[in-house]
Amino acid sequence: MITVRSLAYQVLLQLDRTPAHPDRLLRAVFDRHGGLEERDRALLTELVYGTVRWQRRLDWHIDQLSRIAPAKIQPEIRTLLRLGLYQVLLLERVPNHAAVDETIKVAKQTQPPHLVGFINGILRAAVRRGADWDWPDPRRQPAAALAIRHSHPDWLLERLLKTMDRAEVEALCAANNQVAPLDLRVNPLKTSPPALLAALLALGLDAAPSPWLAGALRISTPRRDLVATDLYARGWFQIQDEAAQLVAVILAPEPGERVLDLCAGFGGKTLHCAALMENRGELTAIDQTAWKLRQLEQAADRCGVAMVRAMTADLLALDPEQLGRFDRVLLDAPCTGFGVLRRNPDIKWRRGRKDPYRFAQTQRRLLDQAARLVRPGGTLVYATCSIFEEENEAVADAFSARPDWQPVPILRLLPEAARTLASGPYFRSWPHRHGIDGFFAARWLRAPS
Repeated sequence: MITVRSLAYQVLLQLDRTPAHPDRLLRAVFDRHGGLEERDRALLTELVYGTVRWQRRLDWHIDQLSRIAPAKIQPEIRTLLRLGLYQVLLLERVPNHAAVDETIKVAKQTQPPHLVGFINGILRAAVRRGADWDWPDPRRQPAAALAIRHSHPDWLLERLLKTMDRAEVEALCAANNQVAPLDLRVNPLKTSPPALLAALLALGLDAAPSPWLAGALRISTPRRDLVATDLYARGWFQIQDEAAQLVAVILAPEPGERVLDLCAGFGGKTLHCAALMENRGELTAIDQTAWKLRQLEQAADRCGVAMVRAMTADLLALDPEQLGRFDRVLLDAPCTGFGVLRRNPDIKWRRGRKDPYRFAQTQRRLLDQAARLVRPGGTLVYATCSIFEEENEAVADAFSARPDWQPVPILRLLPEAARTLASGPYFRSWPHRHGIDGFFAARWLRAPS
């Protein structure tokens, strides 16, 4: 029998075996099981995201309770234990007896009897323990204590504690573990902020204008799948964090210009640029992944955008002489992604200590190539969703040393309400300080020929 817990187990297993975005896997499940009620979809989403978000802490609980050496617990069993323990220890809306019973039902469908007994024993031992756990001493193990309590990688906490005080590190971790609000970018090609706000309120959603920029709305506690609504099908909005929306504002493309979005992905910033350009001009979106660009083209059609040309290509292999040069170029560079852990908690477990350095080396090469595609007198914007200095300020500072490029201070480019997000000449946002995703952006003007 297919249950919400069995579906959650399948998604979690797939995430454990292959890198994938939880939301994409969940959307595939929703498509296959169209009869799921809204409350079951919500619970399934909570079980998957919550288990992934709290994985480090849940594994610590498992290791505390198990008499079997951690390395000998099979991934399938550990996944079931994580799912059950998340409900027992961290999800207040599910009674403990229901959490144990429903997890054991999945175990009986998928595991031999002796392993069902092992899982049952661990879960019931956790229920008996309640809140009585022998946590690491923060004075002797400051990084490990925070890593376990807040479910972050140990290496990350070791690193953060070198540059931030403990209180701020704890605040950042706590913010990363919050369920992010649902932020919408209103599509001015189809509607207006007041009209969309009224429509959302009519659906019973607690929508409100963004505190950071006009043209964005925020839904604090979404209670339904907005992608399944008629408003989405009509192209009235895109789901996009306010920090990501501000990147296109910083680029500031104008109608009639020739604009290039590199590493465009699913095209959230591409479509925002199209809206800022009033659907007039030339807008090229390039990415290595063809299926992402296909989704971009579908979104463009839904949003009434007719000016986007999508190209599958490797940025480092592009020939500026063939592609030509552009008035404005946006490089939303591949990065570690630690600024968006609220929305992508799986990133915590797919990155390692050396990854910020590795990404930075690639980012420098990509930025050099992007610069070749800007016309004399044109504009270049570099952006990441990373919190690490070597991917952000270090890359931007090195590029700013080039004599033919003039850094443009971000402050005057931001809406008045968002000017506190300027950090020196750059844009810098943090989840724990600003309540939005962690983003960085820098802008330069190329010298005239």
